[in-house]
Amino acid sequence: MERISFHDQISRNKWKSFFLMLVIFSVIVLFGYVISFAFEPGFFFIIMIISIMISLLYIWFSYYNSGKIAIASVGAKEASRQSHKQFYDLVEGLTIASGLPMPKLYIMNSEQINAFASGRNPKNAVVCATTGALDKLDKRELEGVLAHELSHVANFDIRYMTLVVGMVGMIAIASEIFLRSLWFHNSNNNKNWIFIMAGILMAILAPIIVRLIQMAISRKREFGADATAVKFTRYPQGLIGALKKIQKEKYVEKKVTKAVAPLFFSNPLKNLASTHPPIEKRIEVLERM
Repeated sequence: MERISFHDQISRNKWKSFFLMLVIFSVIVLFGYVISFAFEPGFFFIIMIISIMISLLYIWFSYYNSGKIAIASVGAKEASRQSHKQFYDLVEGLTIASGLPMPKLYIMNSEQINAFASGRNPKNAVVCATTGALDKLDKRELEGVLAHELSHVANFDIRYMTLVVGMVGMIAIASEIFLRSLWFHNSNNNKNWIFIMAGILMAILAPIIVRLIQMAISRKREFGADATAVKFTRYPQGLIGALKKIQKEKYVEKKVTKAVAPLFFSNPLKNLASTHPPIEKRIEVLERM
């Protein structure tokens, strides 16, 4: 079996994420190009300005309140050092190893083995673990899961994914405005109608395409966080053990919103489109490190 360097894995996933971001940007440019031919160029600028303004407001609010929103949405409570000593000790050890500041720690009441991290930057990060993770994982397995979550913090994944969500939202808003504006548009120019039909097709397909790209980026960031966790712990077996326990776990539904679900270590929603790589694939990659 060919061995994988965690340094190479981290680098590859960063480049793949960057390439997918360029694809989203290309879709935005192409969609704008079609609209500019379908309608007057001035109308195109109106659509894009409105879309950009709404998206920037969303990005600003989500980015500066990401940690608070995530914690409030799952009903997590701040962890006590006295009651959750191992949780604190493991995170403190990992922050020393990684050079990160100590995040705020929270506990979420759920039987699922899971955890998530959020926050706009390392100084404002939060790490939340489920009661199931604290009860069912041994020390090395829990350390692997927490290292994965701190990797998201170290890699600025929250900032990156917030930007991606903003770009996806901009496409969705522009598509909606374009489709609704057709009710008020009159044109006898056959060339215009060709571009209008192309615009309608893009307005329907573009949000679907960029949503699929968003999920692909999310999966790449998960692989990247696994590799960075191995860099922090130098022990892939802890993470592998945790993933194998999740694999065998009997599914327990927990009320988690679709907006927060992609933050989790493993997919907490059975019916959620895949923002996480298959557990089998994650284990396979980790076993080669």
